[in-house]
Amino acid sequence: MNSSSHSGLVTPPPEAAGGPRAADLFDRWALEALRRHAGQVPLRVRLANGPDLPPVSGPAVATVTINRRLTLLNLLRNPDVEFGEGFIAGDIEVEGDLVALLEAVYRAQEAAGALRPRHSSFSHSPKESRAQVQRHYDVGNDFYRLWLDSQLVYTCAYFPSPGTTLEAAQVAKMDLVCRKLRLRPGEHVIEAGCGWGALALHMAREYGVTVTAYNLSHEQIAYAQQRAAREGLRDRVAFIEDDYRAIHGSADAFVSVGMLEHVGPADYPVLAAVIRRVLGDGRGRGLLHFIGRSRPNPLHPWITKRIFPGAYPPTLVEAVGGVLEPANLTVLDVENLRLHYAETLDQWRRRFLAAAEDVRRVFGAPFERAWRLYLSGSQAAFMAGSLQLFQVVFAPASSNAIPWTRETADDDVMGGFGGGGPRSDDQL
Repeated sequence: MNSSSHSGLVTPPPEAAGGPRAADLFDRWALEALRRHAGQVPLRVRLANGPDLPPVSGPAVATVTINRRLTLLNLLRNPDVEFGEGFIAGDIEVEGDLVALLEAVYRAQEAAGALRPRHSSFSHSPKESRAQVQRHYDVGNDFYRLWLDSQLVYTCAYFPSPGTTLEAAQVAKMDLVCRKLRLRPGEHVIEAGCGWGALALHMAREYGVTVTAYNLSHEQIAYAQQRAAREGLRDRVAFIEDDYRAIHGSADAFVSVGMLEHVGPADYPVLAAVIRRVLGDGRGRGLLHFIGRSRPNPLHPWITKRIFPGAYPPTLVEAVGGVLEPANLTVLDVENLRLHYAETLDQWRRRFLAAAEDVRRVFGAPFERAWRLYLSGSQAAFMAGSLQLFQVVFAPASSNAIPWTRETADDDVMGGFGGGGPRSDDQL
């Protein structure tokens, strides 16, 4: 239920041993321990055919029912993982607003200082990276079509105003990325981790660049190649099924949207060397768009087990210090789109719920519950500030081909800032 990791809860009291009365005492103690673990949240917890503990104060944000005593025992041993396991098995039911419950838990535990740094033991070798990516992204295009936008963009959208549709917000996000990169016709862009290809195709079609895009997911690359052919962009966009470590050649711009989370801190120097090789010392620039943290803490252990094996959301310090500094790349701009991701997830979750019956019919009820919990917990984490969404724009430290102001960047003015001042009017 939270973002921390504990080996278990406290030892049960000695009086909770033997006999019906002792069993009832143990059940009550266990439910109280779980409620304390959730933090200062007005939460009702109950064991089916057993004790029912109302919230200590105020109306309950939700009621959590545990249907089996074995599930209760598992929760005592490892609450963070076993809550998710019990939920997908149907042994834990939540009555009320699941997102509101999880957000309240995250906020309470943040306030109590319950989140502790942990270290990931996942391997990020090329072989393991491919297996991790394919486990998540190769579930099937038909599954993602049920709840993503029409272009299958599986990263944070950008909502310029309230009421913007998900489809329009994803286009706005792609335009935002292109404007930040200040793309010009005829330039070459290398993209690491291209998903189903929407951004690469958007850059080529709307900004007149050529793109070489890399991705480890076979299904995503096949879909992207087919779409490029349908749209007549095969000569402008090359989709390559390979690891980011295989990227070669140079480019005017480097972009990675939603891939840094899959790299792992131990391999940040490898990514740094790749970006440096791509951009060189010239007028190149780049953008990293990634889920992050305000302080070091790996992804929720249940999500790494069931949804995103090997994923790690870095802090800004980790991303800048691990990827940009070793390559002598300097930060030009940082923007946090945390609440935009919360809204994106809300729209994804609502679409997913509308398609839940189809998901259960094809993939089974446990799969549907797992993804419902994942989308709800992710939305709650962004609402609570447990997760952040960073966009970092960078360039070689020696480059003077950078915007003079944010306004000139927005106006797509680039490159002419020579020895320390803006260009004359006739050059703008």
